[in-house]
Amino acid sequence: MRPTTPLALTAAALLLAGCGSQEDTGSSGKASEPPSPTRSAADCAAHAELKAADRGRTVCVTRGGEIRITLDGTTARPWKPVTASGTGLEAVNAGFVLQRGDATAAYRAVAAGTVKLASSRPLCAEPTAPGQVSCKGIEEWAVTVRVR
Repeated sequence: MRPTTPLALTAAALLLAGCGSQEDTGSSGKASEPPSPTRSAADCAAHAELKAADRGRTVCVTRGGEIRITLDGTTARPWKPVTASGTGLEAVNAGFVLQRGDATAAYRAVAAGTVKLASSRPLCAEPTAPGQVSCKGIEEWAVTVRVR
């Protein structure tokens, strides 16, 4: 049997300590895991910044709070404008889009409710010359916002 060095033991302990230790409490204003049915308005954030990586998440925001969305796209794979379905959010001015293909949106939480925010873009860029491979795939993005 090979002797174990203190460095190897320390590295193993650090790796094991890091497993499963991250917890998102939802209080940072970032997207968080779906809230439990017992969550109160105190567990909701006043502001949330959403990106493409937040796809599939559920966030909770307090009435009077704000949601801002920035989806970074490209000219070849542009995001469609963000749509909102449900009640509780009101669209506000998101500012300027600085790059073609990006989608930005902003909403103010005006009433209790649930809203699904969604967008999509092509999975692959369109071919630019004859004989190039193309695909018809769509990348979808959606986030559920609960207003309390």
